[in-house]
Amino acid sequence: MQRMLFPPLKALMGSPCVRLLVPRATPRTQYGCSCGIKRPWRPGQYSTISEVALQSGKGTVSLPSKAAEQVVGRWLLFCSGTVAGAVILGGVTRLTESGLSMVDWHLIKEMKPPTSQEEWEAEFQKYQQFPEFKIFGTENVPPFLWEIKISLNHDMTLAEFKFIWYMEYSHRMWGRLVGLAYILPAAYFWRKGWLSRGMKGCVLVLCGLVCFQGLLGWYMVKSGLEEKPDSHDIPRVSQYRLAAHLGSALVLYCASLWTSLSLLLPQHKLPETRQLLWLRRFAHGTAGLVFLTALSGAFVAGLDAGLVYNSFPKMGESWIPEDLFTFSPTLRNVFENPTMVQFDHRLLGISSVTAVTVLYFLSQRIPLPRRTKMAAVTLLALAYIQVGLGISTLLMYVPTPLAATHQSGSLALLSAALWFMNELRRVPK
Repeated sequence: MQRMLFPPLKALMGSPCVRLLVPRATPRTQYGCSCGIKRPWRPGQYSTISEVALQSGKGTVSLPSKAAEQVVGRWLLFCSGTVAGAVILGGVTRLTESGLSMVDWHLIKEMKPPTSQEEWEAEFQKYQQFPEFKIFGTENVPPFLWEIKISLNHDMTLAEFKFIWYMEYSHRMWGRLVGLAYILPAAYFWRKGWLSRGMKGCVLVLCGLVCFQGLLGWYMVKSGLEEKPDSHDIPRVSQYRLAAHLGSALVLYCASLWTSLSLLLPQHKLPETRQLLWLRRFAHGTAGLVFLTALSGAFVAGLDAGLVYNSFPKMGESWIPEDLFTFSPTLRNVFENPTMVQFDHRLLGISSVTAVTVLYFLSQRIPLPRRTKMAAVTLLALAYIQVGLGISTLLMYVPTPLAATHQSGSLALLSAALWFMNELRRVPK
């Protein structure tokens, strides 16, 4: 009788039944299936890692449980931290004029740094063949940089070269670490069945962005290694490619952070009032404005625009400088005129802190959970700290430690904006 009620597993695999996998705590309970057959659970038969699994003759498809979602969320939070580290380290590399010290790119070969004196000499000689070492002297430098110490001269020693080389090397190796932090755990979680169908698509996009980011970084560096006979400016990477490199890193960071917060933070069931709808829309716009302000910083860094007018709130003796539209056609000024680039960054920064302030006061008029109020206060505090850092960096002629802190502050502000926006997200019906 027992054998008739419970046919062999081989016969069951071909049936249309769908079995509900449960934790080991209820092994003896009987469960039914669509074909009417009841089977008892055997102790230790299934793992508690996956909450639900669908079995058929084609195999097992596992859907993530809450525990698996928490693991994936922490992983993506860690990944967003590694991306933030890469952005900060890249900013320091740019500020120390180290980004063009490595003149070639190899995925595996360059992971081993020079070890002997001969290898260092050979690396230094390769660097000497490119414009950053060749061009020197104030006759090739814009007037606003004459009194600024730069490393473009023939007096550079091997020790000085080692410093800028190791800065760029650290940035590139950190980029490889970011790639491993995304790709290896993603493959593991995929194999374990901890990723839902939607999460699989998200993870594929994130891993693709990581690979694209590495290629874009080398494409950016190549623009600073090219000979430009008609140019009398300091050899530097294209500000357009620098902005693209930073922008893709920020997109990767925001996507990872948003996904991790959505998985880790329990969602509030807020009443869908008109006030909440306007607050949510304004929060989205504010986050976009903060993102655009951070992106405009790439043009400031790429053109050394922070050294043009080192006064605040006026630019020199006027509110609107006379050399704002010196390039032709007019649109070039927005992206290539250092004066206009600094002017735009100032306007975007002031607009961002104004929008954050308005957003904070709007949030005070609506009853919100305690965690959401904490996000609003954090966003407001970081906005004013960031403005203070930006003004200080400008007035002190862009010292490297302060400028690096200002760049890091933009990431912190963007993170707070995403956190607050995530707190207000809709509850799916």
